Amino acid sequence: MSSDTDEKKASVSADEGSVLSTIRNLWTYMWPTDRADLRLRVVLAIGALLLSKVATTLIPFAYKGIIDSLDGDAPDSALIMGLAIPVVLVIAYVLGNIIDAGFQQLRDVLFASVGQNAVRKLALRTFHHMHRLSLRFHLARRTGGLSRVIERGTKGIETIVRFTMLNIAPTIVEFAITAVIFVWMFGISYLGVLIAMIWGYLFFTIKASNWRIGIRRDMNNSDTDANGKAIDSLLNYETVKYFANEKMEADRYDASMAGYERSAIRIWTSLGFLNFGQALIFYGGFLVIGIMAINGVLNKTLTLGDFVLLNTFLMQIYRPLNFIGFVYRELRQGLTDIEEMFKLLDQDPEIEDKANAEPLAVTGPVIRFDDVTFHYDPDRPILKGVSFEVPAGKTVAIVGPTGAGKSTISRLLYRFYDVTGGAITIDGQDLRDVTQESLRSAIGMVPQDTVLFNDTIGYNIEYGRPGATPEEVREAAAMAQVGPFIETLPKGYDTPVGERGLKLSGGEKQRVAIARTILKGPSILILDEATSALDTKTERDIQSALDVVSANRTTVVIAHRLSTVVNADEILVLREGIIAERGGHQDLLAQDGLYAQMWNRQREATEAEEKLLQTANDPDGFVKRGKPAGE
Repeated sequence: MSSDTDEKKASVSADEGSVLSTIRNLWTYMWPTDRADLRLRVVLAIGALLLSKVATTLIPFAYKGIIDSLDGDAPDSALIMGLAIPVVLVIAYVLGNIIDAGFQQLRDVLFASVGQNAVRKLALRTFHHMHRLSLRFHLARRTGGLSRVIERGTKGIETIVRFTMLNIAPTIVEFAITAVIFVWMFGISYLGVLIAMIWGYLFFTIKASNWRIGIRRDMNNSDTDANGKAIDSLLNYETVKYFANEKMEADRYDASMAGYERSAIRIWTSLGFLNFGQALIFYGGFLVIGIMAINGVLNKTLTLGDFVLLNTFLMQIYRPLNFIGFVYRELRQGLTDIEEMFKLLDQDPEIEDKANAEPLAVTGPVIRFDDVTFHYDPDRPILKGVSFEVPAGKTVAIVGPTGAGKSTISRLLYRFYDVTGGAITIDGQDLRDVTQESLRSAIGMVPQDTVLFNDTIGYNIEYGRPGATPEEVREAAAMAQVGPFIETLPKGYDTPVGERGLKLSGGEKQRVAIARTILKGPSILILDEATSALDTKTERDIQSALDVVSANRTTVVIAHRLSTVVNADEILVLREGIIAERGGHQDLLAQDGLYAQMWNRQREATEAEEKLLQTANDPDGFVKRGKPAGE
């Protein structure tokens, strides 16, 4: 846990002056301490790159020798040898370029594993961290935008790792070698012009790249917003169709993409300005050195080969110099891409295990709410001193009007949030003192809105206990009364359920969720309005399956339809965050209070629904609506 905490402090920023500190924070991805094989690859890749640089440095000398050997003023020894020396030098020139290219490709091959390991490691860390973050965080985020941030960040980390390790340091070495050669062969004046040109080039590159960071951020924000809107719209495809709002969704998406388009145009425009400025500075220096070299040739202080040597060195310097500019741009762009992802990694989970948290020890289990208060917002209290107990193996139902705090109780039991006052205990253990994993392993949930993974029915049932045998999966499905239905499908348990399970009906999804919970085999069961979205007939079918699941389990039923809780051992009636009434079904009806009012309203609605269904299926009723009897 401490290592994870340390990692979270390794912030990343694309702001000016933070590149070196950021690279230090990312060092663990460039030099993985837990992978000796990857560290060896880094060393070999750098070695291959340095050998490539040696070849690159020697190539201009071969070129100079070729020119001098063909020059009419060349020494007599060269003329006597005829074509031998030029041919050998041409061969050396070609071999030097082949060696340079070969070692560069070897470098890329060796380093591929390091870069991809960095991508995988960071992606896994981010994925794990997203699941550690609390419910409040995810309720406030757009999934599409979040996925885009992670996608850009994982690509950015590979760029930074690769360029930092394989390009910056070796290029500096190449500059140093070239500087020594310039002083040794041509004098300090040539070196002075070279240094001035390089300094101006890098200064301009850094300033222009820093200016472009703000544009890149705007483009990333527009991209994230557009992707979030697209994913949100596609996930709610049916709702869009219900209201014929395709054009509105397209307009919203296009508005975000228009912002992205403007930023992208500015990015390319600024890149053109940057590239032209770099070329202007470099060729300005090239002009000065070229004039100095021409003067040297005319004065016989330099040979024609020396002039070619200078030009060749300058062109070879331009490649790494331009690459340094490219690397810096890519580093800044990569940092801009990953800073949002590292902001996510820096986000602390709202709910964390204590340092000395122990696994939950289940003996009963007995659930107790002791004077629990809770609010999402301090100005809007949800629960106000709620106290009750669910004895081992018993069922307690919680009912009440919308907004009374019913579903909040299930979220507190799962410890998606911590209570703001009082305590919740299971077998005497405060939920804040036990590990979240052990707590959630002991609880099974059948929610109102069952969302399934876009996989097979079998996978979704097995999700309750990964690794369960096919026989156990089928047994759970049978207990949930969904087995016969699955057997009628052409692919059986291998049938895909579609995005969020939309290929199944509401009742079928609920049965799959029940089967999943049965397979999990929890000690505690929470039924959070598990049948409120279903019709009366389907509700009764599902209720019989729920009765099987809850038998001999400590069960909390959060219900909208009171017909599902008449057999509960105790019913709590919540109103405005307090327990207004409590007791058995008959006791509460006798009190003629809020529960009785809710019961009477729902009974009238149910009777009207059943009467409507009976009329629709009654042939006589069909005749009464005006159809001729003989038809």
